[in-house]
Amino acid sequence: MLSNGAKHKIQVVPTINLRAGARSYAGKCVRKFKCVLFDRRLFMRKCNLIIDTACDLPQEYIKADGVTLLRLSYAIEGVSFEDDMFCEQTPHDFYEKIRKGKTPTTSQVSFESFINIFKKAVESGVPTVYLGFTSALSGTFNTASLVRDQIVEQNPGVELYVVDTKLPSIAEGLFVIEAINQMNAGLTATEMVKWANEARYFIDAQFMVDDLESLKRGGRIPASVAIAGSKLDVKPILSINSDGGLKLVGVARGRKKGVRQLADYFEKRIPDLTSAGTVVIGDADCPKESDKLRDLLLKQNNSLLIVQTNVGPVIGSHVGPGMIAVAFWGRNRRESMSITDMIAKKVKSEN
Repeated sequence: MLSNGAKHKIQVVPTINLRAGARSYAGKCVRKFKCVLFDRRLFMRKCNLIIDTACDLPQEYIKADGVTLLRLSYAIEGVSFEDDMFCEQTPHDFYEKIRKGKTPTTSQVSFESFINIFKKAVESGVPTVYLGFTSALSGTFNTASLVRDQIVEQNPGVELYVVDTKLPSIAEGLFVIEAINQMNAGLTATEMVKWANEARYFIDAQFMVDDLESLKRGGRIPASVAIAGSKLDVKPILSINSDGGLKLVGVARGRKKGVRQLADYFEKRIPDLTSAGTVVIGDADCPKESDKLRDLLLKQNNSLLIVQTNVGPVIGSHVGPGMIAVAFWGRNRRESMSITDMIAKKVKSEN
């Protein structure tokens, strides 16, 4: 199935490899499908979406009417680059620079960038929702909120909303795929906000990295966690907590075992394996392991629609080469919170 609730099937193959530069027949099927879907539902669309490149989806998959892409940026040795989702360079070229000692950095989206993109949304006259990269790992969403408030104050009555997806990388990507489906199905902007605020907790993901050094350097995990991981001489496995931050959940003794652990996690966490729907696999220049993970998932359920993609340069700057991840619709992540975390969340909501 193409998505939860959708009644359209890809008949050629159950997986879609949409890496940068790929032009597979399956990809053509998806693009053809989306054109048909849009023509049939054009009159139903009641809101537009703004998404950002941290979703790590190929451009072929997110080129849709009503969707505007906010490009994040990164820098290498003081030179800034716009995240073009690997249009001008290959994933291997980018990650090879890191292997050779380059240390790319990222920064928040500027006020000016948000002002420009939000003003265009207002001028379009269509209610718009921005689905932003998790605020637990970046200040970009906070900037978006400040600019949105200014725009709304200057334009009373305008429908412009911002939503913290509380999701990074391909987890955000899977969320975006379904948000576009919901947009085309006719959700209003306020309905989209309500849907997003609930649906974000049902995206589950787990990923393996070669080491924790890049995440520590970027401040995405505590130094103590990185030090503990390095001493174990294993491959760290991380997941996403309910606030959209990262947590170390396990280790793998070798990458081969790590890939299998990701497949086992999927099988354990999926509520109903027979109706799992769309799954996204992302990798940071380790395509063979991506294919291996795909094959393991298809052994569990050969009707899965698996989207394979690259981890982009913005996320890649913090995870380094060798990351592999899987994202899927699963159980409510809030249910796995510890008692102390639930108390803390309750206290924050009351303030």
